[in-house]
Amino acid sequence: MTDTGIDVTMDSHPQPQAGTAKPWAFPAPERTTLDNGLTVLRCDRPGQQLVAVEINLDAPLEAEPEGIEGVATIMARAFSEGTDKHSAEDFAAELERCGATFDANAGHPGVRLSLEVPVSRLAKALGLVADALRAPAFADSEVKRLVRNRLDEIPHELANPARRAAKELFKELFPADSRMSRPRQGSEETVERIDAAAVRAFYDAHVRPVAATAVVVGDLSGTDLDAVLADTLGQWTGIGAESRPVPSVTADDTGRVVIVDRPGAVQTQLLIGRTGADRHDRVWPAQVLGSYCLGGTLTSRLDRVLREEKGYTYGVRASAQVLRSAADGTGVSLIAIQGSVDTESTGPALDDLWKVLRTVSAEGLEDAERDVAVQNLVGVAPLRYETAAAVADTLADQVEQHLPDDFQAQLYRRLAETGTVEATAAAVNAFPVDRLVTVLVGDASQIAEPVKALGIGEVSVVTG
Repeated sequence: MTDTGIDVTMDSHPQPQAGTAKPWAFPAPERTTLDNGLTVLRCDRPGQQLVAVEINLDAPLEAEPEGIEGVATIMARAFSEGTDKHSAEDFAAELERCGATFDANAGHPGVRLSLEVPVSRLAKALGLVADALRAPAFADSEVKRLVRNRLDEIPHELANPARRAAKELFKELFPADSRMSRPRQGSEETVERIDAAAVRAFYDAHVRPVAATAVVVGDLSGTDLDAVLADTLGQWTGIGAESRPVPSVTADDTGRVVIVDRPGAVQTQLLIGRTGADRHDRVWPAQVLGSYCLGGTLTSRLDRVLREEKGYTYGVRASAQVLRSAADGTGVSLIAIQGSVDTESTGPALDDLWKVLRTVSAEGLEDAERDVAVQNLVGVAPLRYETAAAVADTLADQVEQHLPDDFQAQLYRRLAETGTVEATAAAVNAFPVDRLVTVLVGDASQIAEPVKALGIGEVSVVTG
């Protein structure tokens, strides 16, 4: 009854109901080879008018000449700085007219070029990328500018606690003569030695179509992709690639703690890691599942204790990142736990983190944890791969890691079949309490003694 004396009733709309779930599987690509030797993976995704293209180049960081590490990164960035047909400004303007975005980066497995463009402009944009691969300008002035930009980035990276922790962890884990022990994009000392001649030499030695793969994903129903590829990437030529030995990777995961001293820091950045199996290993699905149960989401074991119960942190994550993958068993991944806590809580947070790991080792994971992890990893896959770019990126990862084209599709099946006991064993093997390298970026004067008292390994301090 309202003030006016009129009865008012509320007739709400009915609650929306979930529809019938549609069958889903990770898209299967079609594999072909162009006349110039370039491998092509194509995947038609109806309705995806924004086409994603990923191009893998077999130019790994370990191939960089000694003394000029970072040259792969400078070369990757220089691909968008002009060709024999376009100046750097014209190249950028032509991409913009296509409504395209173009990026390139270098990692341990090689160099990756990424293009996104409306399908109606695919031929034009792919022609620009083909020109960049076929005849990059590598102008001296542009390379000098890219080198200056990279040198300007380095101090900012060192000031970032997460980036600084990662740099120290790789230095600790891998021997000094391993490329993985040194900064992925080069140090100040090596980058400042890079010039246009060095970039051109690295390009000549490693960039060729026979050692490259292009992944094209999007709505290709109205596009003669064969003709587009023949007129663009098909015009790229180069001599055959020489076989290159793949060095073995060794790592020292002796339990220890390294504190990167940041006097006055109000937070401590945590990065705890070691090396582990790559995606060729049969334990990979269980390792993914076990790591997710530990620190994959807000409901994971580490978050439940350190965030919800103790309030030490905004979040702690556990994950495995493939560094180099190979079917012959020489692949390696970085298994890590990372997060940040306030300075005073550093000792108690690490103590409780180790207690969580010991509890999992002694008592195992729970079936409910395993079920939630499977639901999150497998159930959200259709949403994760809703865009062409996400599908293309995963397919390019598979190429880069020498995996079969159906790997991702099979992974979801294997995850669903993995039981709690298997996930527990993988998590325990991935994070053994006595074989973890811990890097802390924070105020050593405040955190060193509490950390030493934990007995989780020898503690050393380095300057930040």
